[in-house]
Amino acid sequence: MPRLLLCALLALTIPARAADVRVRVDPSARPAAPGNENLTTFPTIQNALDHHPFATPNPDGTPGRVFIEIVPGTYHERVIVTQNHNNITLIGLGKTPDEVIITNSLNAKQAGGTFFTETVGINAPGFEADNITFENAAGNTGQAVAVADRGDRSIFKHCRFLGHQDTLFADYGRQYYVDSYIEGGVDYIFGNAAAVFERDELHSNGPGFVTAQSRTAPDQPTGYVILSSKVTADLSAPPIDPNTPGAASTTSARRMIGLGRPWRAYSRVIYINTALPAEMNPVGWNNWGQPANESTAYYAESNSTGPGASPSTRVPWSHQLTPTEAKQYLPQTFLAGPAKGPDHWDPIAEAAKLP
Repeated sequence: MPRLLLCALLALTIPARAADVRVRVDPSARPAAPGNENLTTFPTIQNALDHHPFATPNPDGTPGRVFIEIVPGTYHERVIVTQNHNNITLIGLGKTPDEVIITNSLNAKQAGGTFFTETVGINAPGFEADNITFENAAGNTGQAVAVADRGDRSIFKHCRFLGHQDTLFADYGRQYYVDSYIEGGVDYIFGNAAAVFERDELHSNGPGFVTAQSRTAPDQPTGYVILSSKVTADLSAPPIDPNTPGAASTTSARRMIGLGRPWRAYSRVIYINTALPAEMNPVGWNNWGQPANESTAYYAESNSTGPGASPSTRVPWSHQLTPTEAKQYLPQTFLAGPAKGPDHWDPIAEAAKLP
């Protein structure tokens, strides 16, 4: 039998195994372009996303993973993970997340709307990031998104999110943020994802509300869970210009911060075992000027601690949960997937695989 034919037959009989792909981002590298796409080092993150080799699928048809390792530096670029780029992992190679910064400066007035401002947009499932800072540097100038995540099964570990109004648009699917830092002033975590924030610091750099979750129906399995985390605040910044979009929320907060307000009627947010600062408004929650929201939004706490923990002064339409009642919002349960045919996604186990 000819040798080439024999090799071909052997290749067909060997079980296929997934082959992950690893590429690097280094500003000193030359860019990929037609004729030199087969590179393993790229000068920008977007260039790597546009031209990386695709991983080989697993035998069950699920894709392998593409690891994009980013050398320390500040990357002034907008990064878009498109729908056909599943299972992307961005890894910052610095010692801390502030050594790899992805930054841009674009607010809603400049971009023509909030949903065109993001520094990083994620539109595919299975996205992961570790040891990276995501920043929108527009400052206190209105809506300006650092990350817009519309992908299912996303994980962010050891990451920082920097902005002011609308820093993190956690809007679709299941998302898990662990050991991370999120900073903003007005509604700085917003959208309609099912998201758990575990062991994170949520830092308010101005008066306003931490969350503006937007569940639109009572049967949607979405909502935000802030778990074993801490909320901190620095309200020493100058007051916001009253003509800036969102200024009304800071006025109602009276130089305080609030746990959340309903961007949509069935907004759902739960704080569990989380420390709250003295700057917390004692009533905790806000109906966004719509009394009808009080009968549809679901806002709850369980074992809040710190000087801002004040169950007796919270709005009467919020809830205080027992530890048993709070168990349904732990990540392995809350993020497991739909009741009919859950995929049993375990974000804690997946996050443990990251560096």
